[in-house]
Amino acid sequence: MIAMTPPMGWNSWNTFGTNISDALIREMADAMVDKGYRDAGYTYLVIDDCWSKRQRGERGELVPDPEKFPNGMKAVADYVHSRGLKFGMYSCAGVMTCGGYPSSFGHEFEDAAQFASWGVDFLKYDFCNFPSGADCKTAYITMSMALKASGREILFSACNWGQQEPWKWMRSIGAHMYRSTGDIQDNFVSFRDILRSQLDNFCMSGNCCFNDIDMLTVGMYGKGNVALGDKCTDSDYRTQFGLWSFFGVPLMLGGDLRNMNDFCRELTQNRDLIRIDQDRECRPPYQIYHGRPQYGSTDWWTIPWDSALSFIRHLSDNEFAIGLFNLSDADGQITFTFANAGLPWQSGFGMDLRDVFTGEEMTSARDYLTPEVKAHDCRIFIGRLKKL
Repeated sequence: MIAMTPPMGWNSWNTFGTNISDALIREMADAMVDKGYRDAGYTYLVIDDCWSKRQRGERGELVPDPEKFPNGMKAVADYVHSRGLKFGMYSCAGVMTCGGYPSSFGHEFEDAAQFASWGVDFLKYDFCNFPSGADCKTAYITMSMALKASGREILFSACNWGQQEPWKWMRSIGAHMYRSTGDIQDNFVSFRDILRSQLDNFCMSGNCCFNDIDMLTVGMYGKGNVALGDKCTDSDYRTQFGLWSFFGVPLMLGGDLRNMNDFCRELTQNRDLIRIDQDRECRPPYQIYHGRPQYGSTDWWTIPWDSALSFIRHLSDNEFAIGLFNLSDADGQITFTFANAGLPWQSGFGMDLRDVFTGEEMTSARDYLTPEVKAHDCRIFIGRLKKL
């Protein structure tokens, strides 16, 4: 079965946009293998928009741009497969893609068959230039059926930007992941707001169909196609990848893997974070709320209330993940209250915890945690119950 856990891979759009080619994709496939990404679980290599000619061929078929892909898409797919990876491509539910190239509205079954003949394993299906009189849900269920009729197992990544609340119906029509937000940009405000917009909807994810909050920008540092706004710091990227992993969403990298620095490579290959993201039970986090201080001055309360987020996530094998995220511009303490997670003091239980970034162990944690969390940063722990 496809997508029993959140899909992981790399997509060309965030860094390269229109600047894609056969050579680039082969180099990226090599980087995914040689730099450890494939072995860490990143298996899909996806070409985004702007890969085809501006017009369909004489028989109505999609035609790869001969300058960008002179050997055709089957040759690219074969090379990606030869490196032990899966090959992904892009189309759109509208009459043209976002970049103005031929798209699949009214061509769903012929395009799906063509993708299958090339060896495509993953289809990102966007929502630009959609006819005003057409129905969004019908368009996505039609492509879902077309992929199933193609004779090849193809992951369906439905990217309709959250139109018509897709978390309520995408699973029903056969999508394996569905975009619930607009496009990400390579800045802290962008991914912070994306996360906040979906806090109530992560419970709509589960095995075989996942809420997709867009490709990651980790490692871009202000360079590339979506590098807009203030350049991200290492702390920003640690929080972005920590949030995506903790919430169990698809991990589709968007930076240039050939040149990723050691910090970002180690971050995106952190075994504990990937294990949290890929936990086989696919349970969403539970947000832990806590009250404001009721006495004296609150000047010490440096983190705005809606920016100090604490969560617990139930994992398989009787493990738990605790995540504390500081989305504000100030350092400060974030409280995690065990009673609100079902472990009051009188239960007689606490937790042994381990920091997923430092490896530091905390034994017999009980009642509450109040660690210091730097601005734009996070603390994430994996733990087990302990009788005290």
